[in-house]
Amino acid sequence: MINIPKSLTRKSALRAFLSSGAAGGILLMVAAALAVIIANSVFAKDYTHLIHAVIGPELTPKLGPMTVHLWINDGLMAIFFLLVGLEIKREFVDGHLSTWADRRLPMIAAAAGMIVPAIIYLAIAGGEPALRRGWAIPAATDIAFAIGVLALLGSRAPASLKLFLTTVAIVDDMGAVAIIAVFYTAELNLVALAAAGTIWCAMLLLNRFRVNVLWPYLLLAALLWYATLLSGVHATIAGVLAAFAIPFRRTLFAPDAADSSLHRLEHALVKPVAFAIVPIFGFANAGVSLEGTSFAALTAPLPLAITMGLFVGKQIGIFTSIWLSIKLGIAARPHNASWMQVFGVAVLCGIGFTMSLFIGGLAFAGPAQGDAVKIGVLMGSLLSAILGYCILRFAPSDKRFSGDAI
Repeated sequence: MINIPKSLTRKSALRAFLSSGAAGGILLMVAAALAVIIANSVFAKDYTHLIHAVIGPELTPKLGPMTVHLWINDGLMAIFFLLVGLEIKREFVDGHLSTWADRRLPMIAAAAGMIVPAIIYLAIAGGEPALRRGWAIPAATDIAFAIGVLALLGSRAPASLKLFLTTVAIVDDMGAVAIIAVFYTAELNLVALAAAGTIWCAMLLLNRFRVNVLWPYLLLAALLWYATLLSGVHATIAGVLAAFAIPFRRTLFAPDAADSSLHRLEHALVKPVAFAIVPIFGFANAGVSLEGTSFAALTAPLPLAITMGLFVGKQIGIFTSIWLSIKLGIAARPHNASWMQVFGVAVLCGIGFTMSLFIGGLAFAGPAQGDAVKIGVLMGSLLSAILGYCILRFAPSDKRFSGDAI
């Protein structure tokens, strides 16, 4: 029997994220609900003035003076994307996505869960050319929100499903990052883009020369963020690029080794992101006035396309791809999970709150369309959360199943 030192069995960053992310997801729900309540109260004007208050200089003519909203969406969310990038790198190098056998089912499910919602969106709203830019809005999954709903279920949701949901969301985030970089990039400033590339290469060189001190990477990451902001590529992409340059050391039995720079930074960011940055983003972006909202407004092409993409497209795409993959022998079903529970998790993937709102803000700048996006995202995410919770709450478990754990 192998004795594993206690220092090598500390709680991994993924398990830490599952625990803090659950609480953070619940906090995100509260923040979003509070934003909607305030936006429909006597404090609505105060909320709007606060979100759009100018509190900084003009960093780039494209954005104008920095407001609270811009600092949150272009600044704080870059830190969120930094954590996403760290998690992606760790999982692909030394985690639950480190082999192709582990990657197969999450990657297939995530791909189908992005493609089918986009098709449904375009089928509903694609007839209006001005709305086609929003095709990617229902393609995202909000890991914090979804894990928060799972947390409410306690032991009724097998650990394998929580892990599967997390890995699908991680792959989903990769797709969202690629979509933002390719499809939501404005006219490029080639000089700034070259500067960003040079800074990133410097970070990679530091990694190559085994520099494990974090402060040079963080300093260069800040410069990378500013150069990316000036380049026309969305500044949050800098967070992911910076994450890929952070040194990482593979370790047997201990993916969170104390001397790994990536893990030290990841552990330092998990709670601030879960408990501060994501709820702040939710509060700043979920506030939508429902005054005068009618059934006709809810069923207008833009909000309806987003709602149906999230609520219908996600569950169809993800569950069908999982069912086909398992029936064809491509992958195994999550351990101790019944088909009903797998379907419940597929429905929960329709919670697209944070990333969907973020992409919606990039796709549509007008206030009318912005409110329609918020309504669609809120409706689709809420329906997915309620139905997914109900399915998992009453679905029988399948403890007899002993397929390979995912």
